[in-house]
Amino acid sequence: MKDTTFTANTLRTDATRKTIIAALFAALTCIGTMIIKIPTPTNGYIHPGDGFVLLSGLLLGPAWGALAAGFGSALSDLIGGYFIYVPATFIIKALTALTGFFLFKLVGKLLNTKTALPALIISGIAGEAVMVLGYFIFEIFMLSVVNDVTLSAGALASIAGIIPNIIQGIFGVIISSVLYPLLHKLA
Repeated sequence: MKDTTFTANTLRTDATRKTIIAALFAALTCIGTMIIKIPTPTNGYIHPGDGFVLLSGLLLGPAWGALAAGFGSALSDLIGGYFIYVPATFIIKALTALTGFFLFKLVGKLLNTKTALPALIISGIAGEAVMVLGYFIFEIFMLSVVNDVTLSAGALASIAGIIPNIIQGIFGVIISSVLYPLLHKLA
């Protein structure tokens, strides 16, 4: 009969495994954000990294998922020269992963379907809405404070980033919805 008691070694092994998977997802998020870039008129870019942001939350849970999503995305901004975005990106992408995780669990319980797809889509859309709103608010702040323009001018200028962020979010939802069924048993 197999001994199923937890020991200090078991906990270390689980923590080590979770740390390695979180580091892997941070790296995937960073690479997914940096490698495939579609430039936007707002001097930003659309990328598939948001799929890994959502997957980080869905597969790793709230704490590890938020950290992996935040660090991977912020590292991409740091390496890419978007220095002013690094702290905001860390917070926004961590919140995106958190929102995706909690709504996935909630919607999954409420719908109680055989497939996870409806919960993936709903939680992904909500998570990406956090991303769109987060960058909209940050860019208003950045334009108003850093560039010393009025709040209304900052808000008006920030509107230009909404459509590219929505497109990026759509790709994130699609990527996470396709990859989740393949990866959820591995994490």
